[in-house]
Amino acid sequence: MHWAMHPKAVVALFLVAVAESSFFPIPPDLLLMAMALAEPMRSLLYAAVCTAGSVLGGALGYLIGYLAWDWIGAPILTFYGKMEAYDQLAGLFDAHGAWVVAIAGFSPLPYKLFTITAGALHANFALFMVMSLLSRGARFFLVAALLRWGGEPLRKLVERHLDLLTVAVVVVIVAIVVVMKWIV
Repeated sequence: MHWAMHPKAVVALFLVAVAESSFFPIPPDLLLMAMALAEPMRSLLYAAVCTAGSVLGGALGYLIGYLAWDWIGAPILTFYGKMEAYDQLAGLFDAHGAWVVAIAGFSPLPYKLFTITAGALHANFALFMVMSLLSRGARFFLVAALLRWGGEPLRKLVERHLDLLTVAVVVVIVAIVVVMKWIV
């Protein structure tokens, strides 16, 4: 909470969001939550800053995969022990395309893995950016809006059950995608 009240907290939130989407392991959600609780009336502004930083960081991760896979992308994923996951993601990207980015952007999975992989596989950049904006925006605005509305009691509930809540949302999104593909 102390950091949330710092005069440079908004800049820090933006930079953490950029870094997390491209190479850094710490998600911006905790800082976003603290800032939204400290100043609930500015929570949607904080969500917008976090979304902008995350999408920009996603573009950076994409470029790392696209332009520098061998000397930056692969070493980052190797450092985090995610090379096996990269191989699995390649198959998911082939089968489901941008929906993989949409699910990853909302889930607790390491988003940098998906951004770098999308670049390495030369996924459609415009579609990647749209899915990143929609999924990351949905995640951060949902957190900010809930904290603005529910305050401290809701924050404690979300913190206790964040993994379960996130998995439930991802399952619903996957179900929607499966139904949409089956119908169309």
